[in-house]
Amino acid sequence: MVKKKIPMRKCTGCGEMKPKKELIRIVKAPEKTDENGNVSGDADISVDLTGKKQGRGAYICRNAECLQKAEKAHRLEKSFSCKISQEIYAKLAKELGENG
Repeated sequence: MVKKKIPMRKCTGCGEMKPKKELIRIVKAPEKTDENGNVSGDADISVDLTGKKQGRGAYICRNAECLQKAEKAHRLEKSFSCKISQEIYAKLAKELGENG
């Protein structure tokens, strides 16, 4: 019998490799452009519990400590190549608290 390969991902907070199903995906939606090709609006960053949302993803453990470590070291900003406001971190912390 062939063993199924388990996809591994690295937590942006603690840096540990863990099975993908144990982590929560944080996704930056693709930027929307207007008819002139100009980027409109801020980056839409949210928690993706399904793991199927479109966009660039980063993974984090299901605890608030890893989110705090990622925030302190600006690891999500490095992953997404954009500035992330405090409001977004607060929203992610709230969603992690509800779902984690």
